[in-house]
Amino acid sequence: MNIIFIGSPGAGKGTQAKRISGKYKIPHISTGDILRENIINDTELGRVAKSYMHNGLLVPDSNILIMIKERLKGKDCNNGFILDGFPRTNPQADGLELILKSENIHINQVVVLQTNDDIIVERLSSRRSCTHCGKIYNLLFNPPNNSDLCDVCHSKLIQRRDDLPETIQKRLAVYKKQTEPLVQYYQDKNLTKFVDGSGTVSQITNSIFQILDQYD
Repeated sequence: MNIIFIGSPGAGKGTQAKRISGKYKIPHISTGDILRENIINDTELGRVAKSYMHNGLLVPDSNILIMIKERLKGKDCNNGFILDGFPRTNPQADGLELILKSENIHINQVVVLQTNDDIIVERLSSRRSCTHCGKIYNLLFNPPNNSDLCDVCHSKLIQRRDDLPETIQKRLAVYKKQTEPLVQYYQDKNLTKFVDGSGTVSQITNSIFQILDQYD
């Protein structure tokens, strides 16, 4: 079972992908994780990516696509995978399509998490991050015991700049411009299923299970 998750920042893609991964025993793959893994392992691709990132530049699609191709060759992908946060644009989707065809892989389902912008802003602006260990909390869903301190290392919790309401609005604008067109891209291939992302985490998970159980 090969799945793509599409949704705005804060829609819950990462949370849901982990739950889906656990039930169906397929890996949750995100471009962020792939980049970090290549950089940590000091691969040639990682060194190239690092040079772009250190100069404040986006890693080119060509490099990301090579990393994705190599990742999909992993043995843990034999029974399927979940792509979270990739593709983000139609050109990336075209590149992914070429990779999948070359490996004789077919996408079974594209899950689109639909969530109102006001809910997104509320969710993301409620996130707090530990300044020491990096653990992330959400004051709505998984609050710390003390709103100012990390449960793990008792260091100070902060609101990241990315989670300020004005920054979230900018991120949503980028999503609507660059990523929302992917919905039509995959609708044209009859692959999309829409899920209401405004409910509880468990409600959203159950809705996705109902869609994916047909492939299990």
